[in-house]
Amino acid sequence: MDALEEESFALPFSSASDAEFDAVVGYLEDIIMDDEFQLLQRNFMDKYYQEFEDTEENKLTYTPIFNEYISLVEKYIEEQLLERIPGFNMAAFTATLQHHKDEMAGDIFDMLLTFTDFLAFKEMFLEYRAVSHSCLFSKPH
Repeated sequence: MDALEEESFALPFSSASDAEFDAVVGYLEDIIMDDEFQLLQRNFMDKYYQEFEDTEENKLTYTPIFNEYISLVEKYIEEQLLERIPGFNMAAFTATLQHHKDEMAGDIFDMLLTFTDFLAFKEMFLEYRAVSHSCLFSKPH
């Protein structure tokens, strides 16, 4: 066996679905780092962050906020992905997330987790609230 044949065996093989998943993740990185998405998310959190309290109890008011967030952000991301990948199916992508979660960058997975995991969503708001309050108190009078 010559060196070229040996080298070809060393190449990793990935399925078309893995390549599609990787492409979607790359686009997701671009979308969530984009100023437009950052502004959308920041405006939403500015609107509601004072509703959230760092207690074990979850208020009933959190549920409609969570649902509104999912609708707003998921719709935005899906529209952006459809522009980049004609025929993109968010439901199919979401179904494959669990199989690939170990391969994803932490920031992207954490952000996607806020769509499906209420506690991750609440934690995002609590962190935002803490940062907002610390900024308020650190400004000179």
